[in-house]
Amino acid sequence: GEALLKLGDNISTDDILPGGSEIMSLRSNIPEISKYIFVHIDKTFACRALEKGGGFIVGGENYGQGSSREHAALAPKYLGVKAIIAKSFARIHMANLVNFGILPLTFANKQDYTALAQGDLFELDVKELNQHFCVKNRTKGTTFEVNLCLSDLEKSIVKAGGKLAAIKAKQKVCI
Repeated sequence: GEALLKLGDNISTDDILPGGSEIMSLRSNIPEISKYIFVHIDKTFACRALEKGGGFIVGGENYGQGSSREHAALAPKYLGVKAIIAKSFARIHMANLVNFGILPLTFANKQDYTALAQGDLFELDVKELNQHFCVKNRTKGTTFEVNLCLSDLEKSIVKAGGKLAAIKAKQKVCI
């Protein structure tokens, strides 16, 4: 997928999805609230993500810091975001990404962040959720390593597409 957006350090959940009465009054309408993802950083993000069928977000240190707003993970999932590749994550936001089936990947070498750009095309094989992955940057003809620091349970949740999907898959249908 494509690197839909490259961000700096300390991106907060308010940067991802702004708070306030106008937006938060829509919180039960996921398609509508998703239109506001990164609206103060890049007003075209939501449309581009939908148009391209999702992709990746590249972040710096402490991605997702601030409030524990789960909509900051739910709305990117709706837009097709498959993974966030960041230098580091805020703990609660990382848990929310897992709960909505988005891979929280960290750079094995934080210096690799500088070589990436919005629009780069990434290739990543995630058939098996290992602890380390090699990501191909098809745009630049390079590769870089990322880590997936999740427990086996968290990996199974991401693999299922999120916590609700994982729970649903384990339930038996009773007639």
